[in-house]
Amino acid sequence: MSPILEAYPDQVGVKPSKMNWGAADPEERGPIVVSRLPSSFKIRNAIGAYSGSYSIYRGLAVAMGDLPYDHKPNFENTQPVIKIQQQPQWSDPAKIVSMDPFGHLTSACYKSEIEDQDLDIRPTIAVTRAHMIVPELQEELKNGGLAVDGKVIVNESGELNVHKAAVDPVWYLPGVAARLNVEESFLRRSLFENSGGMFPELITRPDIKVFLPPIGGLTVYIFGNHELLSDPNTHLTVRVHDECNGSDVFGSDICTCRPYLIFGMKEAVKEAQNGGVGLIVYFRKEGRALGEVTKYLVYNARKRGGDSAEKYFKRTENVAGVKDMRFQALMPDVLHWLGITKIDRFMSMSNMILERVAIPDDLIPPDSKVEIDAKIAAGYFTTGSIPNSIDLKKTVGRGWDDFHH
Repeated sequence: MSPILEAYPDQVGVKPSKMNWGAADPEERGPIVVSRLPSSFKIRNAIGAYSGSYSIYRGLAVAMGDLPYDHKPNFENTQPVIKIQQQPQWSDPAKIVSMDPFGHLTSACYKSEIEDQDLDIRPTIAVTRAHMIVPELQEELKNGGLAVDGKVIVNESGELNVHKAAVDPVWYLPGVAARLNVEESFLRRSLFENSGGMFPELITRPDIKVFLPPIGGLTVYIFGNHELLSDPNTHLTVRVHDECNGSDVFGSDICTCRPYLIFGMKEAVKEAQNGGVGLIVYFRKEGRALGEVTKYLVYNARKRGGDSAEKYFKRTENVAGVKDMRFQALMPDVLHWLGITKIDRFMSMSNMILERVAIPDDLIPPDSKVEIDAKIAAGYFTTGSIPNSIDLKKTVGRGWDDFHH
């Protein structure tokens, strides 16, 4: 395996496979070819690697001899368990720029390229089904807040019937640049420099317009009939949630992330039981995409410096230089992929909704009141009063001295 460091436009033998982003027909659009295997390297039409951040682990497995460098997946029986109906938004290059709308159909749409041409082309979306068990919703079921219907809540144990899709990011760089209102050339250079020069072809291959970044993707959870997602006459409840491992998984009480996630899930289940559809979209954007290390540094600064709502965002800016790096301008792409044009109840903040729903006060842990008040004062949605500067000074969380038990 002799390494080829990078390629250039018009290099002898290098001819990218066609890529017509926004084409309605997958054959006309062309497959995402990013593999560096000999059969694919010279026709690559994308920068980066499959599997996002997990491509690094694949590199480790190859280095250790656990995985053959030329392994290609066997896609038998991996096809989606439900049909995600093609939507008009799939062929609008301005509507979907951060994921491949045909990413779940790769092994079917490009079967001849994979089998006959021996190309290493992989799905960037997988669609499956599952039963979920959520302790808080089991408790709601016991207390009468939810009821077994046999379809959404399938039994007295509180198992939830759900379809879910895992999505890896695939960026169409001209579209991402336009969405973020920056020049494509500047975006490419910034990505190159701020990833430690990891992807030189961002600079050397301006002819390649697709980039698979080494970042986390998202997961979609669908409660109810998925075929109704694109029907504007169907009631739809949605929670778009950005990852918070400390709260979502381990129950930290410094923020409202898990309570809001569970609240959104409960309302999604109720909507599905009432004949509508419930949707949870879970993005891997830990700590407002600043990362968990930065988040914990901010926690320390907050607790040692006096944890008040007044200084909530300032503490983050002091460490990270910015309040938030989630860039929600890219968030709606997955909603376009599902054909959603109307959201009836949004368990968060948005403009494309009929009703916004704030988290109930009784679900807010005491120490997360700092976060909630700071966000409301900064313009986040609430149905209650908006705290003023004096109120923000009064909203104070625990200090480290309060953690001694």
